[in-house]
Amino acid sequence: MATPLVPDAERGDGIHTLRAGAICRAWNGIQYRAGLSNRNVGSTRLSMNVATVPPGAIAFAHIHVDFEVMLYILQGRVRHAYGDGLVHQLDNGPGDFIYIEPGVPHEVYNLSDTEPVVAVVARSDASEWDHIIDYPSQHRPIS
Repeated sequence: MATPLVPDAERGDGIHTLRAGAICRAWNGIQYRAGLSNRNVGSTRLSMNVATVPPGAIAFAHIHVDFEVMLYILQGRVRHAYGDGLVHQLDNGPGDFIYIEPGVPHEVYNLSDTEPVVAVVARSDASEWDHIIDYPSQHRPIS
């Protein structure tokens, strides 16, 4: 995976700030605003950014290896198909908090053809994307 462009954070005496991060990465149907990670603040256990799933898009099935993810939905309606074979489904909307355990296969669908899904994403992995692997999906284009 290519390393995304990560802007420098303003460094203080123990408090660091990244102001209005721009889109730094597009991956798997999701656009990410630059956030905080080991790449710009030297964190060792956490990373956080804002993810946008465009209208009608799918973030193809994947697994977070050995790290937890928490999301807070700011805008839009999202469906997670999850579990072995992606047989379970859960819909969420603005104001919902979501926790994804390590190792749970999941695929993310924006339920709207006109409105993006925007979510704050926090991970217990300071590297952000280094420990994500693909999971079989009937929606993923064949390469």
